[in-house]
Amino acid sequence: MQTRIGVFVPNWVGDVVMATPALRALRVKFGSEAELIGIMRPYVGDVLAGTSWLNRTITYDRKRISSMVHLSRNLRALSLDMVVLLTNSFSTALLAWAGRTKRRIGHAMYHRRWLLTDWPDSISRQDEPRSAVDRYLDVVQILGCPIDDKQLELATSAADRTTVAAMWHRFGWHERQPVVVFNTGGAYGAAKVWPPEHFRELAKQLIAQRDVCVLFLCGPAERSTVRDICRQIGDPRVRSVADQTLGIGLSKACVQRACAMVTTDSGPRHFAAAFKVPTVTLFGPTDPRWSANYHDVSINLQLDMNCVPCSRRVCPHGHHRCMRDLTVAQVLSATLSLLDRATVKHVA
Repeated sequence: MQTRIGVFVPNWVGDVVMATPALRALRVKFGSEAELIGIMRPYVGDVLAGTSWLNRTITYDRKRISSMVHLSRNLRALSLDMVVLLTNSFSTALLAWAGRTKRRIGHAMYHRRWLLTDWPDSISRQDEPRSAVDRYLDVVQILGCPIDDKQLELATSAADRTTVAAMWHRFGWHERQPVVVFNTGGAYGAAKVWPPEHFRELAKQLIAQRDVCVLFLCGPAERSTVRDICRQIGDPRVRSVADQTLGIGLSKACVQRACAMVTTDSGPRHFAAAFKVPTVTLFGPTDPRWSANYHDVSINLQLDMNCVPCSRRVCPHGHHRCMRDLTVAQVLSATLSLLDRATVKHVA
C-alpha cells in the first residue's frame, strides 16, 4: 500500500525556502512510491512551484475557523500514515491530532508535546540561535532521512522566465546583461529596512564603478519608494519591477537571472541562496544564526552594537542605528568584492 505523508509547510516565504532540504530528504527517503501532500497557507504555494517533492497541496486559512475545521475533516478522510510538522505552532499540531493521523512528528515546543508522537531527541532551547535549515532537518531525521545536503533549492516556471526576458528587452538590457538585484523590503517590520536614500546612493555608485544594471525588487508596500528611487537616479541602467504584476514567481525568476543580490534579511535573500547567486545581506535587529542558509558565496554585514540583536520589529530606542549607520561604502565594498569573485570564477 502507498505510504501517504502530510507535510505542514512553514508560513513565511524565507522559511519555506529553508525547508527545501528537508522536503528533498523526505522524497529521497520515501521515493516515488510515497505520496507527499503539502499542507500550507495559500500565499506560500508559489515558492515551491516547479519543484517535484510534493505530489499535491492542500491550502488553509488559519484566520477562518471554517477553513480549519474543513482541513481537519480533510485530514481524517485522507487517512494519512504520518504528518510531518515543519511548522512550530500549537494550532498545526492540534490539526494533525484532530485529523486522527497515526504518527505526528515535529518539534515539541509551545506546549504541544502531548499532540505529537515523535520529536527530535536533542531538544534545543526555543531561544537558542540555530538555523531553521537544521531545525527542519532535525524533524525528518527521525524518519531516517538523509541530512547531508543542506543546499536550498527552488525552480522557476517557463512563463515567469519569459516574462523576465521580456522585461529585460523592454528596459533595453541585452539578454546576458549583468544585473544586480536589490531587495529593499522586510515583511518582518521596519527595523529590518535599510534607508531608501542608502539604496539610491548604492545604485548610483555601483553603476558608476561596474558595467552592471540594477533592478529593484519590491512588494506592494514598496512600489512608490522604488519608483521614486529610480526616478531620482534617472538612468536607464536602474529599473524596478514596481510597474509589473508582482508575485513570488516573478521575483524568483529575476533573482535566478541576476549576477548578484543586495538584500535585507527577508525571504527573497533565500531565493539567491537556492539559485547560487552571490549575495550581500544587511542585518540589523536579527541574529544571522537563525536564518543561516549555507550559501557559500555570500557576505553578511552587521554592525557591532550593544543593542544588536534585539529581534524587535520596530527599533525600541527610536534611532534605528543598526541599519542607518551601516554605510553605503561598506555595502558597496562587499558588493564589488562579490562581483570580482564571481567574475574570476566565471572566467576560470
